[in-house]
Amino acid sequence: MKKAVVFDVGRVLFQWQLRALFEKLIDDRVELDWFLANVVTEEWHFDHDRGRTLADMVAERIAAFPQYEMLIRAYAARFNETVPGPVAGSHELAQRLADKGVPLFCLTNFGDELWQVFRPTQPIFDLFDDIIVSGIEKVAKPDPRIYEITETRSGRSGAALFFTDDNPDNIAAAKARGWDAHLFTDAAELEARLVEAGLF
Repeated sequence: MKKAVVFDVGRVLFQWQLRALFEKLIDDRVELDWFLANVVTEEWHFDHDRGRTLADMVAERIAAFPQYEMLIRAYAARFNETVPGPVAGSHELAQRLADKGVPLFCLTNFGDELWQVFRPTQPIFDLFDDIIVSGIEKVAKPDPRIYEITETRSGRSGAALFFTDDNPDNIAAAKARGWDAHLFTDAAELEARLVEAGLF
């Protein structure tokens, strides 16, 4: 059985920064920093990755910060603007792997509703055999259950899975299952690890 490569999405295939959207909407830098630290935060966003609905999250946040209602609603309505573009070099690596016939999968912490809006805009995902999305599965990395789901869906386990992710906790969870897992820093480093693994 061929070894498969499993990519994370955010900050591995695509840049992701909440700031990329909200710096368009908040002119004052001090207020922007405060807003991203206290209102629309990455920790709050992660609730959607784990399966909470946007309707619940947005209503709850507006109740807590009514003065920011317009901006909180913008998070849901304009989420794709938090993705400035691809991570340099990563798409090219995915294409080269696909051209060599290497099976490709994604394992991403991504909310279901936001994924349904983002996925159709990115043809790169057509290269992948399957995409495991935390918001759909209602369990997020680094919970072992989502790695088990990936093993089942890919038909592989242990060292038959080469995994790259930008989060050390997610890498540690993969290594605990015997995956060939590497912390992503940039495409050049990833290419070197793929060569070492015999995938290029």
